[in-house]
Amino acid sequence: MRKSKPLIGIPADRRLLGAHYFHCVGEKYIAAVADGARAIPVLIPALGEGLDLEELLERFDGLMLTGSPSNVAPHHYGGPASDPGTLHDPDRDATTLPLIPRAIAAGMPVLAICRGFQEMNVAFGGTLWQKLQEVDGFRDHREDKEQPVDVQYAPVHSVRLTEDGLFRKLAGHETLAVNSLHSQGVQTLGARLAVEATAPDGVIEAFRALDAPAFAVGVQWHPEWKMQANDFSRALFGAFGDAARARAARQIP
Repeated sequence: MRKSKPLIGIPADRRLLGAHYFHCVGEKYIAAVADGARAIPVLIPALGEGLDLEELLERFDGLMLTGSPSNVAPHHYGGPASDPGTLHDPDRDATTLPLIPRAIAAGMPVLAICRGFQEMNVAFGGTLWQKLQEVDGFRDHREDKEQPVDVQYAPVHSVRLTEDGLFRKLAGHETLAVNSLHSQGVQTLGARLAVEATAPDGVIEAFRALDAPAFAVGVQWHPEWKMQANDFSRALFGAFGDAARARAARQIP
């Protein structure tokens, strides 16, 4: 039976809320998939090895990896130990890091945002700076958490889009104004990832998987925030949704 809309899997965070653990995905990501990609968002619990990855690849038409307050644990990329108090999510790491390369190799469209962008880099063998603001030559890419959320998510710097890249084609011009809410960033780029956008200080802000059979990109900023009000964000989620619909159509018997 023909699907009316593709199914997009969104791996969840595992968080302790009060006395109990919950598997959570921010509403802004769910809404962007539903409205921007015109797809059905489905949360994937962070069960790590308890998930059957092959079944996930069969059932879903796309995968989106979200931002999160937690950081990828540095032992996954050979980085130094995090500062005490740094929030980690080992269950999400155990879910996403093996899933990302398998999904991309299987031709599943992938859109990775912020933490998801960092996960995708690590999944392909890349490394991360944990504190860009303490590395000579880089600006402070963090938001001011004392400001209202609309100010935190407002555009604060430009990115230059790679000539002849996918993002340049989607945008139709050379630069974008983007928000910036991260302290971690790409240190070494993962294998067979191609830069799609860079910040003025040289920080990698977007990439694509070169060998992917389908749409597979990551962005460091947050295109899901007020997606409908941003031309490029609409184009990005639209392209992701179109790729998911194409995969769904190929899988219909």
